[in-house]
Amino acid sequence: MDSFSEIVSFGLHSSLRVAHSSFVFSTKLLGILAKLAKGEPNHREIAISLREAFSQLGATYIKLGQFIASAPSLFPIEYVEEMQACLDSVRPVQFREIRSTVERELGGKLETLFHSFEETPLASASIAQVHAAVTKEGLDVVVKVQRPDVHLTLKTDMQILGILTKVLEVIAPEFKKSGLTAMFQEFQMSILQEIDFIQEAKNIEEFEAYLLKAKEQRARVPRVYHTLSTKKVLTMERFYGVPITDEKGLKQFTDNPRKVLSDALEIWFSSLSNQGFFHADVHAGNLMILKDGSIGFIDFGIVGRISPKIWKGLMLFTQGIGIGEPTLVAKGLVEMDSTDSGVNPTLLAKELDSVFNELESVYIHLTENEMFDESKVNRIMFEMKEIAEKNGLKIPREFALLMKQMLYFDRYVKSMAPEINLFRDSQNFVIGKT
Repeated sequence: MDSFSEIVSFGLHSSLRVAHSSFVFSTKLLGILAKLAKGEPNHREIAISLREAFSQLGATYIKLGQFIASAPSLFPIEYVEEMQACLDSVRPVQFREIRSTVERELGGKLETLFHSFEETPLASASIAQVHAAVTKEGLDVVVKVQRPDVHLTLKTDMQILGILTKVLEVIAPEFKKSGLTAMFQEFQMSILQEIDFIQEAKNIEEFEAYLLKAKEQRARVPRVYHTLSTKKVLTMERFYGVPITDEKGLKQFTDNPRKVLSDALEIWFSSLSNQGFFHADVHAGNLMILKDGSIGFIDFGIVGRISPKIWKGLMLFTQGIGIGEPTLVAKGLVEMDSTDSGVNPTLLAKELDSVFNELESVYIHLTENEMFDESKVNRIMFEMKEIAEKNGLKIPREFALLMKQMLYFDRYVKSMAPEINLFRDSQNFVIGKT
């Protein structure tokens, strides 16, 4: 149970946050609702107003903008394009606030805790900011520090967004048809995972334990320094290297970039198969090749866990896409369902046929000189999920996380090893059970 002081603090912070949000909503979002209510709204104008409001409100809303920007299958193109600005719109926290958080959390002056601590951040995101530092023992580290009061802000914002979601679905039925409530729930679960650095440290060490158990020497995770870490401050070994998508940079550390990618795929798929545990946010910045040639997995704020049943279903699903067999796709979706609803895969495959053919065409017509249309694949995946749910299937949350990662990896594959069909060949990247 929260302490009395925490309850009072949340109440005060929540009241101020609601007042600020209400002011922004009154100047921006109420105009948006009015436009929606009139019918045939100008979505470009609405998208601009939303992005401006999100920038003003910070933290949660910037994260929401980033979510919209990365989900072109779920939102109109005007919103996706406008929200791209949210990817770079996070302002750094002033250093005095970072100092205050670190000293309060670790119980000492910064100068007594670290040999040195860089004031200019290495990175600044909506949830936390990362600074380079050197420990008293002379070890290079990075210190991930939560933004001030971000946990209180998130709790309040989630309440506001929950209400706003319901209002939008009443005023604009098109949002209800798009599954807005389910999307909000997915967004909420994802963002709340990221604010507990103790859990993130456990995630890092769980992945490390898998690497040790599998005697896997091709990859590393950063060491966590627990004496310099709390729920709001996470101190980790600093990695030096380049993102795996930096083909020019990769050549500094390896003469075979394709093998590095293949190794990364093997490690990720094998952790998924053997442990039912996977890094669920492997974008370009979170997967590196290090100076010693090993692969570095970083930022374990979002992870996923699946059962053997879901794994089996995923393999059927991906193989069905890869070889052009809709019945396998349907069997995979049925296998993932935990309700044992007795859906007939053959009948489901017929309903999936039109979107499946559309997905197959993406791969058939793709050439080495052609841009991979990720937004089209995203939209098709969402349509598949809708059809499955209409047929009474309950697709697990982890399916969306897995598809997101498959698309990230597929983007790398198309660039660095276009001869690989990731969906068809995914089983080939699994190393035997440990």
